[in-house]
Amino acid sequence: MSAVTALIADDEPLLRKGLARMLEQAWPQLDVVVQARNGREAVEQFEARQPDICFLDVHMPGLSGVEAARFIGRRAHLVFVTAYDRYAVQAFEHGAVDYLVKPVEPVRLADTVARLQERLRAALPVRDHEALLEQLEARLRRKDAPAALRWLRVSVGQSLRMVSVDEIDFLRSDEKYTLVAWRADDGRTHEGLIRTPLKELLAQLDGSCFAQVHRSVVVNLHAISHVTRGDNETADIHLKGRTDVLPVSRSYLHLFRQM
Repeated sequence: MSAVTALIADDEPLLRKGLARMLEQAWPQLDVVVQARNGREAVEQFEARQPDICFLDVHMPGLSGVEAARFIGRRAHLVFVTAYDRYAVQAFEHGAVDYLVKPVEPVRLADTVARLQERLRAALPVRDHEALLEQLEARLRRKDAPAALRWLRVSVGQSLRMVSVDEIDFLRSDEKYTLVAWRADDGRTHEGLIRTPLKELLAQLDGSCFAQVHRSVVVNLHAISHVTRGDNETADIHLKGRTDVLPVSRSYLHLFRQM
């Protein structure tokens, strides 16, 4: 078998290095070409090195292993590494995804290595797990999160409006306030202010509908008309029925690479 390359991504240095040592014993011919400290670095290093296999920790700050896997797609064989999480393990088993539970045991790693070697030997295509990853990502976002928001009390001039979260097009930090931009049932657009910080709001929003695209902007994905690429790995979001143009910083550009 020709040389096979791999990437390991884990925010814990000892666990990352420990898995590399175990792989060296279980699969001496495997070349671990890079170790990444988080999901964003994993994506960047994947693009630079194009490894055959990616070992991704599920829970990483910023960009999770599941989000990184969705970006990598079918360009590499994926193995998830996770602390025991009943839902995650059941989801992986149901979707026939390779996974390792921390602390990684040599016997389990040997089984995973054998399956990977067989797939590579038979030149089998990488499996498409997009639907499973989307469900798992949404689950991980909701886990331990506060109850989902349904309504916001928004100040508009001297009045207070009750705005359904479903009507919101975007949220933007505005000095000491958060600007709320929404669309009423008649299609007319409105804006108002609330005192709740954007970060606190984001934790209570449905991650399958709302996404942070800039440190100061959260957008309703259903409100997006199109996205245009800019310079220096940035982009602009154009909204349906609005003239507002929202910035996408390079940290969040991965969300739109498939658009």
